[in-house]
Amino acid sequence: MSLIVRWAVTGPFLENAYVLVCGSTREAILVDPGDDPDRIDRLVTEEEAHPVAIYATHAHLDHVGALAEVQDRFQVPTYLPAADRDWLESLPAQARMFGLPARPVPKVDGPLAEGQRIRFGDVEGVALATPGHTPGGTCLWFEQDRVLLTGDTLFAGSVGRTDLAGGDFDTLVRSIRDKLFVLPDEVTFYSGHGDPGRLGDEKRSNPFVGAAAIHSHFLPPR
Repeated sequence: MSLIVRWAVTGPFLENAYVLVCGSTREAILVDPGDDPDRIDRLVTEEEAHPVAIYATHAHLDHVGALAEVQDRFQVPTYLPAADRDWLESLPAQARMFGLPARPVPKVDGPLAEGQRIRFGDVEGVALATPGHTPGGTCLWFEQDRVLLTGDTLFAGSVGRTDLAGGDFDTLVRSIRDKLFVLPDEVTFYSGHGDPGRLGDEKRSNPFVGAAAIHSHFLPPR
């Protein structure tokens, strides 16, 4: 496998900030730098990696809170779903709401859109639009390596919350079932919080969107 996945659990929300590294060229991307930029920096150093871009799966505070500082350190372009720009602009207000220090609104160099190719070194992936947790929620799929980054769309045994502005449970369910559950069972997914999981396990037993939910009449069949 050419893709190396490292992460640090950051900040008061215990968010997973990722460093994805091409094992042959050491080029890398940073995904969801939510907090603790020094820890993210250490992962980059440990892997002798050379970041070429930053991607945000969505614009909640816990996923982009350290984005401006990480941008200053690495001077690489940042991509974020266009539908989450309102969330990004509200970053100072998000911090105040939780009694946290103000976070500057970072610049964005381009959108992260459905079907967008993600390339670093010998690694290639694609963006999958999965709204529901936020309007712009997006996952990153690396087919060759059977690796999926799900942000706050899907967790091991759970799904993202939908009670914040722009969230919608029915939309989230459709995103997971139509975009993620069509991928192979053996895919390892890495989410915004908690441990990695296997996609096949979620198809069978996730209590919100898996077969268990369908059998309990929580969800209609396909």
